[in-house]
Amino acid sequence: MTIGIIGLGYVGLPLSLAFAEARQAVIGFDIDTDKVTKVNQGHTYFRHIPEERIQAVVTSNFLTATTEFSLISDCEAVIICVPTPLSRYREPDISYILQTAKNISRWLKPQVLVVLESTTYPGTTSGELREVLESISGLRAGIDFYLAYSPEREDPGNPQSDIRLIPKVVGGYTPKCLERALELYSPVVKKVVPVSSCQVAEATKLTENIFRSVNIALVNELKMVYDAMGIDIWEVISAAKTKPFGFMPFYPGPGLGGHCIPIDPFYLTWKAREFGQHTRFIELAGEINQQMPAYVVEKVVNALNNEGKPMKNARILLLGIAYKPDVDDDRESPAYRLMELLELRGAQVFFHDPHISMIPEIRRYPSYAGRLSVPFELGYDLYLLVTAHSSFRNYDFSVLDAPLIDTRGFVAKRPAKYYRA
Repeated sequence: MTIGIIGLGYVGLPLSLAFAEARQAVIGFDIDTDKVTKVNQGHTYFRHIPEERIQAVVTSNFLTATTEFSLISDCEAVIICVPTPLSRYREPDISYILQTAKNISRWLKPQVLVVLESTTYPGTTSGELREVLESISGLRAGIDFYLAYSPEREDPGNPQSDIRLIPKVVGGYTPKCLERALELYSPVVKKVVPVSSCQVAEATKLTENIFRSVNIALVNELKMVYDAMGIDIWEVISAAKTKPFGFMPFYPGPGLGGHCIPIDPFYLTWKAREFGQHTRFIELAGEINQQMPAYVVEKVVNALNNEGKPMKNARILLLGIAYKPDVDDDRESPAYRLMELLELRGAQVFFHDPHISMIPEIRRYPSYAGRLSVPFELGYDLYLLVTAHSSFRNYDFSVLDAPLIDTRGFVAKRPAKYYRA
C-alpha cells in the first residue's frame, strides 16, 4: 500500500515516519517547500525528531516528500494532518481541511481510503469533508471510496510518546470504511480501538483535551485562592498526589499553550450551540485559563513596586517561550500574551529560550517575528520564568539581584527576591 500523508508538521511527520519504518511506502505532501526539501534531504526541522530516523526511511525509499498533489493518484490511502485553528472570534476554522479535500478530490480514485486526523468538531468528517470529496470527485463515500476519522495523539517532546504504542481510536463512515481503516493502522499501531462512527472518534479527541483544560483551570483557580491564603499550590498538589486513588495531579501555569488544549474545547462549544446546548462548564474553564497571563502580569507589577520601580521602561527577561518544556514548539504559547500585556504597560521585554533562537511568523502576533533569544545574564529589572525547560535546572538563579517570578513552581536555586505566580 502507498500511503499519502498531507501535512508534514508535528502530527504528519511522526506519522509518516511510523508508517515508513513499518516498511510502508509513504508520500508526504506539504505546501511548505522548505519542509519538503528537508525531508527529501534527510534533515529534521523538529528538535524532538532525530535526523537519523528521517535519513533511514528516505534512503531506503520508504518516504518521499512533495508539493505536487497529483501524486495522490498513486496512493491507496490518504491521511489528512492539517491545522484546525480558531478564528479571531474563537470559532472553528476548518478551511485547511476543506482546501485539502478539494486537492484530494481532483485526484481521488475508486477504492481509496481517506482518513482525517486533524482535531475538529463532531460531524466534520461525515459532513463537510465528505460533501467536498463527493461533489468534486463524483464518487460516493462508503460505496466508491472509503472515509474514516482517527484522532492524533501526538505529544511532542515526550520520550514516552510513540505512535506505535499509543492506542489508536478509529471511526468509519460505514462498517466497510471502518474495516479498511483498521487494515491501514493495524500493521503500525500496537492497539487499534474501533468505535461506532466518525462522530464518536471526533468527540473522543475533544473529550480528552477538554478533560485537561477543565482540570488545569481548576488548579489555576486554586492557585489564586491558595496564594491569597499564603498556601503553596505546588506543595498541596505534591501532597495530594500521594493518594493512590481518586486524584490525578494537574499543574497550574501562566496560561495554556499548544495547538490542542487552548483550542479544542471551543470546537465543541461552537458545535453544541447548533443543538441548543450551552457548555457553561467548558466555557468557564476557558475563561479562567485565559485570564492567567493577566494574573501573572499583576504579580510582575507588585514585584517591581516592591523594588520601587515602575513598569514603564522596566527591562524584563522571559525565560522560555516554548509552550512546554524541552521542545521548540511555540504554538499558542502564553509567553506571547505575556509579552503583549507587559509591553502595553510600557515594559521592555526580552526572551531567552535554549530551544527557540528566533521567534517565527505567528498568526496572532506577526510583529514579534524575527526577535532573537538573548543570553541569560544579570542586568534585568525582573526575570519571569514561563517555561520549565530542564536545562534551566543548571542555571544558578540564586545569584540574581532582581526579582524572579516563577510561574511553574520550578526553581530550586532561588534568589532572595523570589515570587510565585
